[in-house]
Amino acid sequence: MPRSISVTLSLSALSQNLQLIRGFAPHSKIWSVVKANAYGHGLSRIWKSLSATDGFALLDFNEAILLRESGWKGPILLLEGFFSPQDLLLIDQYRLTTTVHSDWQIDALKKAKVSQPVNVYLKVNSGMNRLGFLPSRIEAVWQELNTISQVGEITLMSHFAHADGPEGVDGQMQQILAAGENIAGPRSLANSAATLWYPHTHADWIRPGIILYGVSPSGKWRDIADSGLQPVMRLRSELIACQTLQAGDRVGYSGRYRAAQAHRIGVVACGYADGYPRHAPSGTPVWIDGVFTTTVGTIAMDTMMIDLTPCPQARIGSVVELWGDNLPVDDVATAAGTLGYELLTALAPRVPVIMIE
Repeated sequence: MPRSISVTLSLSALSQNLQLIRGFAPHSKIWSVVKANAYGHGLSRIWKSLSATDGFALLDFNEAILLRESGWKGPILLLEGFFSPQDLLLIDQYRLTTTVHSDWQIDALKKAKVSQPVNVYLKVNSGMNRLGFLPSRIEAVWQELNTISQVGEITLMSHFAHADGPEGVDGQMQQILAAGENIAGPRSLANSAATLWYPHTHADWIRPGIILYGVSPSGKWRDIADSGLQPVMRLRSELIACQTLQAGDRVGYSGRYRAAQAHRIGVVACGYADGYPRHAPSGTPVWIDGVFTTTVGTIAMDTMMIDLTPCPQARIGSVVELWGDNLPVDDVATAAGTLGYELLTALAPRVPVIMIE
């Protein structure tokens, strides 16, 4: 028999999340963000469930080509643009839209031999200081791009650093509005958090990412509990052994957990080689047989141990949810000191995937 761990993907939840997001921004088109192999869900597995989108946004040329060769004919946006002048041959061949964030990219466009003008997303550095041109340069860069015959439609683009926190978007919006005051044309500003909580940022195109997969952009699932968004991924396994500890017994590598009293623990077929965070401490939540309990000891490569005190009925073969419908991935991530994004994208190839329509 195969090892008991598996991931279940609800394709219907994915499609329903996209429909809900369209309702959040009814006057905007949607770039469905599928970077990092669709946030660990597997682009080739899930893209057709997002086929009602207006376009796909990603980073990797191989993923863009996969979409084209799989039959997607709509827009595809390269969020980081191209990485060498030679990439413009692929952009032309596969009809991709590219972000432009640096002067060398503009020079490459001027020299490119393309069969048709390339649509461009002009990146405004509105305060994140990651990619893009400073607001003071945007109008001049936009004018320069308009003189290049190889350039088609130009969209202003930026990215919010604080839309998921108390600082919000106002400071960056002021920068963006000032930069684009004399520029006509479409805008794309809103990430997942801005899509949910700042309707005035929606503009022509929104770019939802993590919320497509039913996970909160703030890292707190309660922030989306009333949104209707549903988790797409469920990571589950089973108990493969049980142990009875005596007071003072230690558990796992380095013996970091010591039993304060006699109790049972269970061994689960899931470890860091499956994508579970090794740094998750004792006390990280898990769900078993309808009951919440916690991990004990250090997460190993292939296994973890959990406290069976709250669930005395648990036995070998009992189903354990590591995250999913009953246990939000955000709660696991918070206990491990990270974000749900990291856990989803860290899913290991060795974990079998089951898709549910």
